[in-house]
Amino acid sequence: MGYTQELLRGMRTFQNFAISFSIICILAGGINSFHQGLSSVGGASIGIGWPLACGVSLLFALAMGQIGSAYPTAGGLYHWGSILGGRALGWVTAWCNLLGLLAVLAAINVGTYLFLVGSVLPAFGVDTAALTPKDPTAHSVLIQTLVVLAITGSQGLFNHLGIRLTTRLTDFSGYLIFFTAIVLTVALLAYAPTRDLSRLWTFHNYSGDPGGGVWPQTGSMGYLFLLGLLLPAYTITGFDASAHTAEETIDAARNVPKGMVQSVLWSGVFGFVMLASLVLAAPTVEGAAAKGAGAFGWILEQTLPHGLRLTLLVLIAVAQFLCGLATVTSTSRMTFAFARDGGLPASDTLRKISARFKTPVPAIWTVVLLSVAFTIYTPVYTTLASICTTLLYVSYVLPIAAGLVVYRKKWNRMGPFNLGLWFRPLALVCATATLVLIFIGIQPPNDAAVKVLLVVAALAAVFWFGLERRRFKGPPIS
Repeated sequence: MGYTQELLRGMRTFQNFAISFSIICILAGGINSFHQGLSSVGGASIGIGWPLACGVSLLFALAMGQIGSAYPTAGGLYHWGSILGGRALGWVTAWCNLLGLLAVLAAINVGTYLFLVGSVLPAFGVDTAALTPKDPTAHSVLIQTLVVLAITGSQGLFNHLGIRLTTRLTDFSGYLIFFTAIVLTVALLAYAPTRDLSRLWTFHNYSGDPGGGVWPQTGSMGYLFLLGLLLPAYTITGFDASAHTAEETIDAARNVPKGMVQSVLWSGVFGFVMLASLVLAAPTVEGAAAKGAGAFGWILEQTLPHGLRLTLLVLIAVAQFLCGLATVTSTSRMTFAFARDGGLPASDTLRKISARFKTPVPAIWTVVLLSVAFTIYTPVYTTLASICTTLLYVSYVLPIAAGLVVYRKKWNRMGPFNLGLWFRPLALVCATATLVLIFIGIQPPNDAAVKVLLVVAALAAVFWFGLERRRFKGPPIS
């Protein structure tokens, strides 16, 4: 691709898989957004909605895997967009991907904070009522911001100290997610008062008060089912991390596609089993849905012995922290790659690599600060999750769509991972799914996402036409 190797290439197959698997982290998005599914149409959002949405995400991973196999560089998506669709498309892809990654890091760490104050600390007898008001107060937002800053800062420090340390932690995170999800699932099924499988395909309208106010009242079951798809759509994001760490991965043309596809596949399978066990273990689906955002904690409290519940809550919190750590890795590599091609303000600084640690230190700490700033502007978890999901999937589909247009024309260079004739129909499904996701991502109560997305689009236009159209040359191609 015409780049000098600056990052340390030491990640193997499992390690490339583990970083995407850790960012997806079913113990983070799957648990913190569980109520968005359950309080839509009940158990059917898990039994039917989860496999459906995860299947679509797998199609994205397959299509991205083919492109990533052909062009395995740290810029990932935006390099693909530039090569297949021109530098303007590449720059827009980078803009959406970078802002989406910053938003997902913000959502992950806000979710971790809310999990700590909403589930972990109360389980240890700590009164956190002042930190979890129905409507955020200046005090609760301040405390949230300070704790999120501490969490994100520590994740930045681990990343600063080198890819070997980060790799060990993300490897551990992969095993921890598998272990905790299995133990949680077995425990819930073992202690469940009932195991009524019909819950998983039974539809019930839990909009409004019956669902704890998660979704506004509506009489349309189909519309409500679509809203519930935000649970799997948000959870299964971040698998592009395998592409962002391509230049640190051995045999990247083979291992990057494997990392993306397998991380989505196993997250989908383990996530389904884990979330299905939650639905089956609930004393009543109605009671769980009525708890809104507290549904997960209520099910565990009603079902599991105290000691086992505390242990699982701590393990889940650790997994969520490591999810954020892996996201800092992915986002900083994206920032570094974009700056290396002159696509950002202060690119000369952001592209620097530490001679001692072989990590993009300025990019790491810029990511930390910007993601925390994002939580100040938009402190509501569900809105952050909606914004990042929309931006990330838009960034995923742009190079896929470009590849669809130039497949076997301008794009003749294929890597060892090749879908052949299947690429085009998969690309069409991905494009359609993105339009559906944009629609559901801006529905109330997440309609504040519309303003953020419009600002993102306006700033992109200003930066591109005012500056980058003349300055940004795109990635070098050799």
